[in-house]
Amino acid sequence: MAFFHEGEPQKSEGFSSLAAAASSGGVSRPQPVQPSSQPSSQPSSQPSRVAVVTGGARGIGAEVVRALAAQGYAVAIHCHASLREARALATQLEAAGGLAWPVTANLRDEGAVRAMMHRVADHFGRIDVVVATARLGRSGRLEELAGSDLAAHFDVNVIGSFVVAQEAAEVMLHQAEGGVVVLLADEPADDSARNRLADAVTQGAIPALAVSLAKELGSRNTRIRANCLLAPLASATPSRIAEGVLAILGNTSLTAATIRL
Repeated sequence: MAFFHEGEPQKSEGFSSLAAAASSGGVSRPQPVQPSSQPSSQPSSQPSRVAVVTGGARGIGAEVVRALAAQGYAVAIHCHASLREARALATQLEAAGGLAWPVTANLRDEGAVRAMMHRVADHFGRIDVVVATARLGRSGRLEELAGSDLAAHFDVNVIGSFVVAQEAAEVMLHQAEGGVVVLLADEPADDSARNRLADAVTQGAIPALAVSLAKELGSRNTRIRANCLLAPLASATPSRIAEGVLAILGNTSLTAATIRL
C-alpha cells in the first residue's frame, strides 16, 4: 500500500509496515440545524473512544464497524435505507459487549446530516473517528448522463462526507485528543472504469477533500488528522479495507495522505 503526501516527492510504504505502526491499537460553517428531539437511551457511562461510520450497515461499512468495535470503539452506524440491517448489526455488537447505535440520514439532505451528527455527539459525548464509506456509484454511458447525475454523486460522495467531517470537527477541535477522519475512495481497475464517469469524477475529488481537511483542521488542533484510503472497491475484500482503516488510525504521524491499498 503506497501513500503520497501533497507537495512532497512520492514515496511508498508497504501495507504490512504501516499496519505494524498501528500496534497500539470551531469550523466556519452555516448555522447548524438543532438536533432532533427524538429520545435515545444514553450509554450508562461515556465511552473513551467513539467512531462514526457512514454507510455502516452493510458490506464494507459493516466490516469497518466490526473492526472498530473489536478495537473498543463505541460506533454510530449510519445508514439511509438500511435501518433494519444497522439495527441488527448494533444488536450483534452489543451482545458481544460493545457499544453501537444506528443512526439514519440521507446524505443528500445537509440539514438531516448535521442533525444526525449532533445526535451522535449528544448520545456518546464525543467523536474521535469518522470513516466515510457511504457511496453512490451508478453506471451510465456518457450520452445517457445529465448534469443531475453528477450532482447526485457529488452530493453523496463528496458533499455528504464533507458535512459529516465538518460537524465531527466541531467536536474534535475541542478535544485534547483531537480526532481522525478517514475518507474511502474507489480506484477501479481499468476494465471496470467504463461507463462510470459520474462516479469516477467524484471519487477523484475525495483525496483532495481529505488533504484540505487535514491542513485546515491540523492548523487548529495538531491532534486532528485526515487521510484518504484509496482502494479498488470491486475487488478488495471488506476485511482488507477494514485493516487499512485500522492501520491509518494507528499511525499517529500520518495525515494529509492518500493511502493506496
